[in-house]
Amino acid sequence: MKRRPFVLNTHGSLLGYKKYLSSSLQRLPYQFYDLATLKTSARRAQAIVVSSKLEYADALEFGIEKNKIHIIPMGIDGIERIVRKDEAETKTLQLLFVGRIARVRRVEWVLRAVQKLSFPWRLTVVGGEAETTSVARSGYLEELKALCRTLEIEDRVRFTGFQNSDELKTHYQRADVFIYASRYENFSQPLLEAAAAGLPLVSTPVGIASEIAEDGGALIANETPEDIGSCIESLKDPDLRLQMGMAAQKSVQKRFDWNAIMQSYVDLYQSL
Repeated sequence: MKRRPFVLNTHGSLLGYKKYLSSSLQRLPYQFYDLATLKTSARRAQAIVVSSKLEYADALEFGIEKNKIHIIPMGIDGIERIVRKDEAETKTLQLLFVGRIARVRRVEWVLRAVQKLSFPWRLTVVGGEAETTSVARSGYLEELKALCRTLEIEDRVRFTGFQNSDELKTHYQRADVFIYASRYENFSQPLLEAAAAGLPLVSTPVGIASEIAEDGGALIANETPEDIGSCIESLKDPDLRLQMGMAAQKSVQKRFDWNAIMQSYVDLYQSL
């Protein structure tokens, strides 16, 4: 009887802990698990599916053979052009962050970046507070609100909490620029959603940000609030925002269409 294909999708679980856990003591349980299991699942799998070039590099570092690794990203349904409001009439730049409110996302960097912008702006922070690990310190959301008061920007920053899919779509439609300062993402669904909505991205080099940047839809910031702010500052030009937003959408259509992704899975299983 023919052996059934054994395909492992990593979902960012191979080395993500090294990126968002700063203490060697915090990383110890993950390292012990890999040692105790001898990385058996990854070694026995006939194919390893990763979702981005960044996760591909993680898989190589983890010790997976290059010929077993396949990049097949997640996709998004209903990719359609969202008509942007007349940029010439927009005097206040609408900035947006979407994601779980966790320390690994470094939302405080976004707050420090926007505080120094030279033009009128408003920032919407969408997402509920969550912990990425059991050792993460709680109270991050309250710390962010306190930082807003310290920076004297609380009247320009709105924390919405969790939003459903319809509410989330509205936020993407109303925004002008999407900002992401995460320490580590293997993929990042919010980056994909924002790009699909035609938003230019300002992001640290995580997840699919670099791939969208290759197509002209994102600015990759060095990992400092100052550089994030500098990238946002360059997007005060409405023509550049429109150009980058269109490039981001085309990148999504080219790289993350569900039909092409499903065919990639079919082709992979049929090859085993």
